[in-house]
Amino acid sequence: RLCYHGNMLPKTHAPDDGARHRLAVLSGDGGAAAASHHISHHSRSSHSSEAVPLVSSSAAAAAASSASFSAGANPVTPADYLGRLLEPATMDIQSALDQMRTLLGLQPQRIYKTSYYRKQTKNHWARDDPAFAAVQVALLLVASLAYSVAFRPAQGYLLTTILGFAIKSVLINFIGVGAVMATVGKQIADRHLASVGRTHVKQTVEWLYAFDIHCNAFFPFFVMVYGIQFFLLPIVLGTSVMSLIISNTLFAVAFSWYFYITHLGYRALPFLSNTEVFLFPIAAVAFLYIFNLVGHPFGLGFNGSRVMAYLYFE
Repeated sequence: RLCYHGNMLPKTHAPDDGARHRLAVLSGDGGAAAASHHISHHSRSSHSSEAVPLVSSSAAAAAASSASFSAGANPVTPADYLGRLLEPATMDIQSALDQMRTLLGLQPQRIYKTSYYRKQTKNHWARDDPAFAAVQVALLLVASLAYSVAFRPAQGYLLTTILGFAIKSVLINFIGVGAVMATVGKQIADRHLASVGRTHVKQTVEWLYAFDIHCNAFFPFFVMVYGIQFFLLPIVLGTSVMSLIISNTLFAVAFSWYFYITHLGYRALPFLSNTEVFLFPIAAVAFLYIFNLVGHPFGLGFNGSRVMAYLYFE
């Protein structure tokens, strides 16, 4: 309170920029409504003509409730995650699309800032909104239809080809490989990269967060291998050296991009160190790329697109 000529004047407090930023960032995880209500309530209280304490009893109760929630909230479970798939109205599709656009930009690490704010407000790193994974599955189904039509069998049913490619793409490539990568990544991080913090308690990586990292990394891979490659099929399925170079370049960029986004996901966790180990597979990708290029004149190289076509449609 401030005294002026013997009168008590209220001291006003405007919502800070951090609150506005958190409101924008957390809009995809259901935190916008609560943050907006808190800011509007705080703003109305600050303009009151009546002298009030700096922190009112109702504001203190709200802050205590928020702190209690942040400290005691349990990490989101796979059951909770899958349960929200049955409630499409609760999923923020626009936020998922914005995150996908960020992954294709020059600063893909920005997508993991939402994980940090989620940890501060909900006490878990993983997404509790399955919209990103749901959109990815939908895109894979569309790609399965397109590739099945392009490689439609001379004999047999087109529907069978579509179902076969969709099952391999969704259940094996996306979910199956994602579960393996999440488990392996979590084990590497927990056993070899985690450090003891100030509380002398060793933190561990949430499995669903590790699966989130796979989902983020898989999207650029999908764009390269399922998207761009589709429009280059007449070229990359050829037998020339140029076809081999273009095809293998697409796969090399896709796999390298996957491991780079994976590295960024684990690097975002403050209790992990030496996360550069997740970049090591890029060296293997570069070796295979050079080996195929140099070995092709000697019959040792292979075309990634032709291998994919053989595995999925022969």
